[in-house]
Amino acid sequence: MAAQLPPPSSTPGAPPIDWWARYAPWRHIAEPGFWIVFMVTQAAFNTVVVWMDIDRAGLNFQRWQPAVWEWSSNLVLLALVPAVIAFERRYPLMLGTIRKNLPWHVLATVPYSLVHVGAMVAIRKAVYATQGMHYGFGGALYTELLYEFIKDFRSWFGVILIVAFYRLVVRRLQGEAKLLDAPDEGAPVESIDRPERFLVKKLGKEYLLPAAEVEWLQAWGNYVNLRVRSRDHPLRSTMGEIESRLDPQRFVRVHRSFIVNLDYIIEIEPQESGDAKAKMKDGTSVPVSRRYRDNLRRIAA
Repeated sequence: MAAQLPPPSSTPGAPPIDWWARYAPWRHIAEPGFWIVFMVTQAAFNTVVVWMDIDRAGLNFQRWQPAVWEWSSNLVLLALVPAVIAFERRYPLMLGTIRKNLPWHVLATVPYSLVHVGAMVAIRKAVYATQGMHYGFGGALYTELLYEFIKDFRSWFGVILIVAFYRLVVRRLQGEAKLLDAPDEGAPVESIDRPERFLVKKLGKEYLLPAAEVEWLQAWGNYVNLRVRSRDHPLRSTMGEIESRLDPQRFVRVHRSFIVNLDYIIEIEPQESGDAKAKMKDGTSVPVSRRYRDNLRRIAA
């Protein structure tokens, strides 16, 4: 195995601190928790600001009314966050894809805004009805929809920017992989077309990751995640590009989005749908589509 550089530690002489290992068990809580705190904080601050504006203008509104306006809007936006993230995964906005995918995002903001407006107005009407009052959306419908669309357009791309920054931080913590390049001078020490190792950059440090230790690969937008010991290392590539450079005797395509290392498969479990699951040594399962199932069984036999 190639020598590896340890991740950086915060104190000289202290054991290395693996920040990703500390964060990963909490990731499933931290990610939705961030959006909940973000939207709740935004609703609370906006409510206070509206109260101040109403008092300054001397308008006749009860305190609960602005609270209903702001909280209904932000709760619906919170419910829509997973849809925005899923859409961005399908149409990633990265270098090389912005020109192709940006128009799809612009178009998606229209139904996004309509759903947001429709749901929040329904909530407001329901709450007003409990108080024996009628909620009116405002002036002319088209002007109100345009006003809300401008805010929702900003909201959509605000979520995209936050997600992009978060993924950048995650890649830094996990360690981003890249294929070894040919040296500036002399012959390469190993095949460039079929690499035996990947170069991983993590928090300013670099180390070599043997290809044989990659358990499986999963497509993720413009990246391919290399799974190694329950850790994902994103590699900027497509599945087709990386598949052509892997050892076909070891790595086999089992799904449109997955390639597995045969050395880490325990068994193949058939499904009623005709697909299958490859059970891996770490206890996880990788989907096997019927298109690749027979080929996997033939090679793995």
